[in-house]
Amino acid sequence: MAKLQLHEPVVLALPLGGVPVAVEVARALNAPLDLLIVCKIGAPGNPEVAVAALVDGEPPDVVLNREIIETYALDDAALAALIRAERPKLERRRLVYRGNRKPLSVAGKTMVVVDDGAATGMTIKVAIRALKRRSPREIVVAIPVSPPDAVADLAREADRVVCLSQPGQFRALSYHFLRFPRVSDEEVTAGLTEAASRHVIRYGGENPPAPT
Repeated sequence: MAKLQLHEPVVLALPLGGVPVAVEVARALNAPLDLLIVCKIGAPGNPEVAVAALVDGEPPDVVLNREIIETYALDDAALAALIRAERPKLERRRLVYRGNRKPLSVAGKTMVVVDDGAATGMTIKVAIRALKRRSPREIVVAIPVSPPDAVADLAREADRVVCLSQPGQFRALSYHFLRFPRVSDEEVTAGLTEAASRHVIRYGGENPPAPT
């Protein structure tokens, strides 16, 4: 990653699993680390099918899945109700993971979106589409493992994709790691704290006050 010569990189981890990977990427790039929280909005009666997604921000971005919306014949009122029902979940996750800290400014900077892998890449694609609305200079996806077709899909969305392993016979993510423990909320906050201690972070695009 360090060889890519990225312009003002900011590393964005998709919690939970992406955080340990992102901590190492941020260390290699000497870059600030933040979270990119995505909440799926499930279809009525079938919550595993996403009609849209909420991506944390100020304000949060709503990314729609037009094909699924049409399949379920959702009108604007029904869709707005589904989105409204998911907002508290996004707020809870933001409070648990970030506390009172504001998200990092991304305008004009290189966003490095990190997860622990991508089986389909859908969550990362949603994140990319939301980030594009925030005027970044470039969006780079960094993942350790993903099947070739998912990498190809992500390459059509992002400016660059760095994927260390693209096995032809892809199984669940856990099969491609020697150890794949569940990441806890405490590990997420510890990772952010550790990264902040190594780098001067500018929250909300504002520099911290100079010492007197």
